Amino acid sequence: MKLRTLFFSLFLAALTAQPVLAQNDESEIILPVEAQSCAMPVAPARIPDEASYDDLVTAKNNINDFQKSLTSYRECIDKAGQIEALTEGNQMALTSAFNHSVEMEERVAGAFNEAVRDYKARQATDE
Repeated sequence: MKLRTLFFSLFLAALTAQPVLAQNDESEIILPVEAQSCAMPVAPARIPDEASYDDLVTAKNNINDFQKSLTSYRECIDKAGQIEALTEGNQMALTSAFNHSVEMEERVAGAFNEAVRDYKARQATDE
């Protein structure tokens, strides 16, 4: 699963780094120029193992900021998708970028939920 995520991240990075060439080729999967300026936010720092309550509060605040940035990113991607002259490849690249942002958000939320469960389990054993 990690290899697939790494491959997809590298694929998405390659899409955003390429110059727009032969955009009229329906088969070329490339982000349109308008979407290349959309800034994918960086995921928040990893939550430490055996996180304290303060660590979890900090992580939650970072995740909230991350989610707000993802919302802005997705709005930018959606706006780029409104352009009429998009090829099928452009649409595929936009969909991949959008879906990647959703997957990132799910992974971050999952890690946070796991850290909270771990914290609660440790608290229950300390009582």
